[in-house]
Amino acid sequence: MYVVESKGGAIVCMLLSLLFLGTWPAVMTLLERRGRLPQHTYLDYTITNLLAAVIIAFTFGEIGRKEPDFLPQLSQDNWPSILFAMAGGVVLSLGNLATQYAWAFVGLSVTEVVTSSITVVIGTTLNYYLDDKINKAEILFPGVGCFLIAVCLGTAVHTSNAADNKAKLSRLPNDYNNGAGVTDVSRETNPTIDGKNDLENGTSTAEKAKAGTAGFLIELENRRSIKVFGKSIMIGLAITFFAGGCFSLFSPAFNLATNDQWHTLKDGVPHLSVYTAFFYFSVACFVIAIILNITFLYHPVLNLPRSSLRAYLNDWNGRGWAFLAGLLCGFGNGLQFMGGQAAGYAAADAVQALPLVSTFWGVILFGEYRRSSRRTYILLAGMLSMFIAAVGVLMASSGHRK
Repeated sequence: MYVVESKGGAIVCMLLSLLFLGTWPAVMTLLERRGRLPQHTYLDYTITNLLAAVIIAFTFGEIGRKEPDFLPQLSQDNWPSILFAMAGGVVLSLGNLATQYAWAFVGLSVTEVVTSSITVVIGTTLNYYLDDKINKAEILFPGVGCFLIAVCLGTAVHTSNAADNKAKLSRLPNDYNNGAGVTDVSRETNPTIDGKNDLENGTSTAEKAKAGTAGFLIELENRRSIKVFGKSIMIGLAITFFAGGCFSLFSPAFNLATNDQWHTLKDGVPHLSVYTAFFYFSVACFVIAIILNITFLYHPVLNLPRSSLRAYLNDWNGRGWAFLAGLLCGFGNGLQFMGGQAAGYAAADAVQALPLVSTFWGVILFGEYRRSSRRTYILLAGMLSMFIAAVGVLMASSGHRK
């Protein structure tokens, strides 16, 4: 198998993982905002997420001179480690599933910041002790403290932005607040210079509301699959904190699977390689996701419309994007674990900088925080600044596994 042995190689893995893990949530959010049911999207995503683990196992897990390779480990008596890996896969799957709904209620940026910060505060602390303190504590824990502050600021950003949106909507007539007559909000539109529709390009700009306006919010609500108007902000925050709790446990469980700190394996049985552990980890993700999402097809939550397996199989709208999201997440997780095995899983939690990427996509693709209040912008800038500082400190604490 191939092993990342240098600190530089580990950092490259972390940076690639950061890009992938910060992009796949934006792809999933895009599909939800276009009206595709999250159950359909997540079932597609789950297939390619497992495929990524299989590809990694049969490539990196089988090349190089280091032992053990992937295939021989499948027949070894290493069930305690397998169960740790699968437990990590279960909690990651639950966390990813919860964030699908949190993105709608709280927004892509805040969801990713809060969940990632909780992951670091709890998960990084656990990994530090599991890794026999190979990371520099005097650097690591100030970074963890910065993540904790980012959680508080992220919650404040969401509350402030929700108040901004409520104020925008309160200035509209009651029929607009009920989701009717959106295209008649002429003051919220983006007309061409001559005030006519752009018929030459086949678009009707007079009916397209500008990002951040009340008309835009209502158009989004009418189009998206998860309806959020009238829902308490506490629902979104509760889902977000639940997801963060799940995410904080998957990396320590994977750490136990690959390094056997609790000495659960029999004498002479080699530790699971990163690639074998990641395979079992992803299989557990797949099984839980399939069970829950097929259940949600027939018994949906949060007032989503009821669907069926046949309807899912016939829904090709956005399927390619969902497949892409699964590949990005799968390869992102695999690269994180490869870097963590080399430099310590506590330092590898630096990939929780993924909200920096997600916030970029949230602002560029979805118009998040457009025309918000000055208070929201100040809180957002503070949250992201604290986050950048925290990740830099965390990466600086990298050690080297013996």
